Amino acid sequence: MKLVRFGAAGQEKPGLIDSNGRIRDLSGIVPDIGGDVLTPQGLARIAAADPASLPLAPEGVRLGSCIARPGNFIAVGLNYADHAAETNNPIPEEPVLFNKAPNCVVGPNDDVMIPKGSLKLDWEVELVIVIDARARYVDEKDALKHVAGYAVCNDVSERHFQIERAGQWTKGKGSETFGPLGPWLVTTDEMPDTSALGMWLEVNGERVQNGSTKTMIFNVATLVSYISQFMVLDPGDAITTGTPPGVGLGFKPPRYLKAGDVMRLGIDGLGEQQQTVVPFKL
Repeated sequence: MKLVRFGAAGQEKPGLIDSNGRIRDLSGIVPDIGGDVLTPQGLARIAAADPASLPLAPEGVRLGSCIARPGNFIAVGLNYADHAAETNNPIPEEPVLFNKAPNCVVGPNDDVMIPKGSLKLDWEVELVIVIDARARYVDEKDALKHVAGYAVCNDVSERHFQIERAGQWTKGKGSETFGPLGPWLVTTDEMPDTSALGMWLEVNGERVQNGSTKTMIFNVATLVSYISQFMVLDPGDAITTGTPPGVGLGFKPPRYLKAGDVMRLGIDGLGEQQQTVVPFKL
């Protein structure tokens, strides 16, 4: 299934994409796409519905984040061998973990706002894992049983905050609008294998990232198992899993985003996003 959330910001309804690519309204079946709905039981309830019997969403309606605000939005750093190389970092021996603020999540085509004091705004196309069953000390062989599906994320990053302001990476990763998710959540029945997905990102029409999940250092099962050794993962939690090479930080000299720039990005089978960078505003 391809699950979406549609409507005005803060008023999104749950939906699914039918066989003709149209959005069907699921609000008579489930209240939202997140939390208890993203359990095997909730997903089974959606799967049992006849799409043709569901109301159509308005044509051209805005897409929100494909999942409601996650309770935990975990990120993995330096998880692509070729990206580690471009940033002159060694291959990590264990996954590098940090958090993005759950309220930085926005729709896949919403504007990205330059935060106050920003100097080095950057882009990162990433594969997101969405959890569907409580994961606590999970063995790697069982980890995929805890995954609802996958989505595209732009892990927008402020490198000055992240690298030069001391402390944890989190401060450069969680500003408002720094987590576009979607356009849809693709459930594991439609996406059983994530080991070689092409992924790309363009800035103002120029292809700057062109990679594949095949260069991931730690795969989906490893990440879910590893993270569950340190914290409990709940249904609806999101894990964004790292980026391939081509980020602005890796250019020589580095290249960063400015107001008016347009990012377009996608992953094979998971859809595309597009955001315009806008100035800071209260």
